[in-house]
Amino acid sequence: MKKIAMAAIVGLALLSTAANADADKGKRIYQKKLKSVCGFSGGDFAAKHTQDEWTEAKEDGTLGEMMTEACPAGKDFFESSKFKKKFSSHLYDFVNDFASDSGNIPSC
Repeated sequence: MKKIAMAAIVGLALLSTAANADADKGKRIYQKKLKSVCGFSGGDFAAKHTQDEWTEAKEDGTLGEMMTEACPAGKDFFESSKFKKKFSSHLYDFVNDFASDSGNIPSC
């Protein structure tokens, strides 16, 4: 019985981890979908704003608009429902972790 309970706890822990946003996943999304469109690295993209500015945009619901300002060529992507439902939280974590005032430099 204890083994079943432990397996359930481990399973739930793994599922909840996968549901969280991830800066590394955001970096991969940027590399795959936006780097060639924007024409500059993810570090340059994230450094367009400070952590406070990215956070405020997320809280205000204007993250897509702010990202469009940083990369106008990606406007269609940032306005898509797939961005809003699937990618925005990961990209937010990425840009917040590598914002101009973060001191971090991504490898993309």
